[in-house]
Amino acid sequence: MIKNKKNRLLTGFTIIELIVVIAIIAVLAAIVLANVTSFINKGKDAAVEGNFASFMTNAAAYYSEKGNYNGLGDAPFALAVFHSLFNAGYTSGTFTCNTIGCADLATSWCASIELKVKASNNNTQYYCVDSTGAKYMSETTICNISEDGTTAACTTP
Repeated sequence: MIKNKKNRLLTGFTIIELIVVIAIIAVLAAIVLANVTSFINKGKDAAVEGNFASFMTNAAAYYSEKGNYNGLGDAPFALAVFHSLFNAGYTSGTFTCNTIGCADLATSWCASIELKVKASNNNTQYYCVDSTGAKYMSETTICNISEDGTTAACTTP
């Protein structure tokens, strides 16, 4: 009797016990992964805000030196900012400006991007900055050129 009991104790885990442990680990991993992904996306959005703030400062310096915003989209700092956005994982986001990548009219400019983190009601959220120094984060405010083509600004369509 004792020999039988001893052998039974040394046989290891049953398949049911292993499946239960694996299921618990899978559930915990899923919870952690969901939270980590959210934090990564929030970090990417914060990087966008910082890059756009830097872009605003550099655009003001550009205007101070050149007297207009012509060629802003081709300026080295603009290209560096846009390139860093896409390197930060924004390839799935929509970069919304005119055909050269940023609305750089002679007297104004604007830039907006679709953020990774959704609004509280799960709608798409945009971050938009323009030459007036305005910074917007909303579901509808994006970069637009006026109908007469004279100004570029963050507007709500």
